[in-house]
Amino acid sequence: MQYIQILIGFIGLIALAIPFSNNLKLINYKHVAGGILFQVVLAALLLKAPLITSFFEYLSNGVEVLKVATAEGTSFIFGYLGGGESPYVESQKGSAIIFAFNILPFIIVMSCFTAVLWYWRVLPTLVKGFSAVCQKLFNIGGPIGLGSAANVFVGQVEAPLLIRPYLKDLSKKELLILMTTGMATVAGSVMIALVSMLDMKFDDINLIQHFLIASILSVPAAIVYANIMIPSNHVTDFESSNTPRVYESTMDAITRGTSDGLNIALGVGSIVLAFIALVYVADSIIGLIPLTLGGESLSIQLILGYMFAPIAWLMGVPWDEALVSGKLLGIKTALNEFVAYGELASLSEGALSDRSRLITLYGLCGFANFSSIGILVSGISAMAPEKKPELIEVSFKALVGATLASCMTGLVLSLYI
Repeated sequence: MQYIQILIGFIGLIALAIPFSNNLKLINYKHVAGGILFQVVLAALLLKAPLITSFFEYLSNGVEVLKVATAEGTSFIFGYLGGGESPYVESQKGSAIIFAFNILPFIIVMSCFTAVLWYWRVLPTLVKGFSAVCQKLFNIGGPIGLGSAANVFVGQVEAPLLIRPYLKDLSKKELLILMTTGMATVAGSVMIALVSMLDMKFDDINLIQHFLIASILSVPAAIVYANIMIPSNHVTDFESSNTPRVYESTMDAITRGTSDGLNIALGVGSIVLAFIALVYVADSIIGLIPLTLGGESLSIQLILGYMFAPIAWLMGVPWDEALVSGKLLGIKTALNEFVAYGELASLSEGALSDRSRLITLYGLCGFANFSSIGILVSGISAMAPEKKPELIEVSFKALVGATLASCMTGLVLSLYI
């Protein structure tokens, strides 16, 4: 029955995108099938190949070093609020963790570290290899291949910067791919902050491995959905094979990476604060309606849960757990991934099985929410003002495609656990 559910999931998640297509006759189902097969094979390699899993173990150890290094900085600046020696005894494990002082600083440090690795040509080498595979498989050009693959390591606005000279030449489909991959992945800087949030809840698995795999697998899934929604054979290619230079020196990478990380951290913190407050206000108003669903009073989370529960089931989550998983998917889409992962971390024991919990972790991995639409449209249109009308036109398709891409990644994972 589990494999029948997974088969229905593949058909259902693709079928959900078809009504959003602007030309059903031009959809290349060969590319769709190839993209799904590529995800399945790539997932097998990333999850099961001993050499790759060993690499993730080393990477996880490296992340631990970064976390300790960041704690050194936060404890120096913020004292015990930032992880220094506490003047009191914690009532329970993790109660002293403060989001602003213990989680957001990881974004700044990782953004700086990512920038240095980009200047040292470590990340461009990885990105170019992954980009070349995507170009071959999906018939896309170098700029879109590079911009899409870079989203695994850099932010959704930073990735388009790498192909800034080519933005003005991109077609609607290529703009849609760029936006969809940006919203279907989680940047390396934010990834470490999320790992820190979930460490105590997922102490039995290698979180950095799963976040990286989820982002990598979501890139081909996002391209598949963009190809369904706006099928086209237009290809924009590089004038040369060189990866564009972003930083002038190591020091330039450190200073600009730190500055970018600070902006991201402030943006994340302010958005989380505002949205939590707005949800509380909305729940207070909705709570006045004398209706219940399944014995629970109406709330934003409950309404979203019932909306997204069928999608959670298509991901491979059992129906008796689909409402809980669906609530989290809805929160991520309506609010953002930080709020959703915070809710996941605070779930009571037994609310989700270990398998459903991991599938949900993958389904939540991405920036697919309404605030990201504004961030992407304003960010890319600042680089290519003439493309703003087209960006607005494809933005809702990008949100739908990115949400489904993350869910498809969760479904692919369910084959192996």
